[in-house]
Formats: sequence, C-alpha cells, structure tokens
Amino acid sequence: MAELIFIAEEDSALGDFLRVKKGVSRRLLASLKHREGGITCNGVPARTVDRVKKGDVIILSDCDGESLEPNPDLHIPVVFGNESLVVFNKPPGVPVHPSHKHRSDTLGNWFAHLYPGLTFRPVSRLDANTSGLCIAAMNSHAASRLQGRCSKVYYAAVHGLTEEYGTIDAPVARERESIILRCVREDGRKAVTHYRRLSYNGKYSLLRLEPETGRTHQIRVHCAWIGHPLAGDDLYGGSREDISRHALHCGEITFPDPMTGDQITLSCPLPRDIQLITKENDTMEKIASFQV
Repeated sequence: MAELIFIAEEDSALGDFLRVKKGVSRRLLASLKHREGGITCNGVPARTVDRVKKGDVIILSDCDGESLEPNPDLHIPVVFGNESLVVFNKPPGVPVHPSHKHRSDTLGNWFAHLYPGLTFRPVSRLDANTSGLCIAAMNSHAASRLQGRCSKVYYAAVHGLTEEYGTIDAPVARERESIILRCVREDGRKAVTHYRRLSYNGKYSLLRLEPETGRTHQIRVHCAWIGHPLAGDDLYGGSREDISRHALHCGEITFPDPMTGDQITLSCPLPRDIQLITKENDTMEKIASFQV
C-alpha cells in the first residue's frame, strides 16, 4: 500500500484543499471515498466535504492495482527518485510494459523488483528500441500531476546532411493497412518537431530534437518525411548497416515535482551505439559540441 501525506496549510474544505492546493484528481478522490480508511484526517476517517484546519494531517491510502512479476536481473540504472517518482535510463531493446512476447524482461518487471507492492505507472513512455529517460510514478496522485507536463529532448542519428535547424509541422496518422506504421497525412493529428543539427561526419547527422506533440513514432516519421530517416530504422527507410536499432535516445526530460511543483531537469549521455556511428572522422563537419 502507498500513502500520500499532506499537511493542511489553511482552514478550508478537505476536497478543495486536495483538488485545488495539491492537485489530487477527482477520479482518485472518488475512488478513495468508497474505500474504508481511504481518506483520513488526523487518523480519523474523513469526507471531502469536511473542514480541515491549518496543521491537520491528511492521509490518502492509495491501494489500487497490483505489482508485476519482479525481475532482479535487469539492472536498469536509476537516474533520480523520490517518494513520488523514479526516473530510469532505459537501455535499447527493453520494452516498458509486459506483453505476450515480453512477460518478464521489461522496465515494469524491474520496477516491481525495486518497489515490491507498488503499481507500475509509467508517465513518459518510450518504444522498446528507444533508449533514455523514462519516468514512473509511485502513486496515482503523482501520475495525474505528471501527465502531460513532461517535456523531452531527444537525440538521433539520421542519414545524410540535414539543414542546420528547422521545424517539421506535419500531421501524423496511422497507415490505413497497418496497425504499427505511421505516416504524414493531411487527415492526421497535428504533430510538430523542432530540430537542430549538432554534427555531421560525412554519413550521419546528429540531431537534437524537441517534439511539441507526442504522436506515436513522431520523430521517426518526421525525419523520414524530410528525407533523413533514422539510422537503423528500417521501418521508415533507414539502414541497419551500422546500428541494429533505430538511433533515437531521450537524453533530457523536464517535469514538475508532484509534491512541491518545483521544475526538475535530468539528463543522461548518448548510449555507446549512437556514439560510435556519429563519431568524428577526417571528413566531419563539426557544427556544435555535444553535451547532455
């Protein structure tokens, strides 16, 4: 069982304090109201219509869901963690969620090993072969506070020499004959990606990308659409000659702390496989130094 503990800062209705001051979702409150001991004030069961006074201790007992099968053998690095969330540096080839093909080798299974009894709530999701920073919330309150409030910076190795910088504003839709493939199409959902070229080594450009929107495969589709597919991304026209997966890495993430509201920015370096194919050589045009 996970608990959320709040100290009332002023006299008010309990529901107003939790929703307005602390950002607790109506959905969570509605769920807790029907659980014995779901909401307490100074150790006594409380209702959202009750009044609280400054200094009162309010506890929400968040016991929804079950944890996944733990796997202690994955050893995925933790970049940051507190009582509300944990941030992993996910390696390529590791799915976030279990599936019929991946029942015990996912980020969720590693989370279950580190935090037994807690529900796995990934907030920032990555494709299995995309590496980098991935957030999981420790409870549903933190998940609701983080949802839609995380901004990411990606790094990608793409084929050819791109423009120095640019914005790709092109709607993304599902291919009509596929459940996996996406494409640029007029009837798709709005998708915007900003990019800047960091370097070029005669074969691959290293890009820094900031997506405004979060469509499935957005960066992969956008880069292919401008004629520069990701290295290794054979789904969208890239070659696996030098790398065995699409060369995409979430290297920076910014989000509000669910409890304090303070902005947190975390970063992690490029993985070895992307470093190797973007390294300098005699024909390299250096545009900018790369640091995360």
